[in-house]
Amino acid sequence: MLHINDDIAIQDWELTESFMRASGPGGQNVNKVSSAVELRFEAATSPSLPQPVKNRLRRLAGRRWTTEGALVLQCDETRSQARNRELVRERLAELVRRALTPPKRRIATRPTLGSKKRRLKAKKVRGEVKAMRGKVDPEG
Repeated sequence: MLHINDDIAIQDWELTESFMRASGPGGQNVNKVSSAVELRFEAATSPSLPQPVKNRLRRLAGRRWTTEGALVLQCDETRSQARNRELVRERLAELVRRALTPPKRRIATRPTLGSKKRRLKAKKVRGEVKAMRGKVDPEG
């Protein structure tokens, strides 16, 4: 069981782990041991998460969210399979924790009168600078 917070815990049957050989350094170990971990969490059908959390998780996951509604995370950072399993489970927990907090609503504000005037003055000055460029009239 993967504990997210006091209220939410993901059951072990919702997670599927598969192991494969990792790329990168490790000598002969890389060719022999399947130390990389791929964790698959069927988030869309999970009874552990409320629907708003699933929606935010989908947005946060990006490319890691499959068309079937599963969240797929991979880890091949260390040469130890056990450590990679821990890391990928921590990443899943952190991602779900981030999805638990709803985003703050943006409060629409209007620009102040002073900022509008400063912006228009800057545009006018810039226009005058550009107007001074060009060919000089010798008879002017």
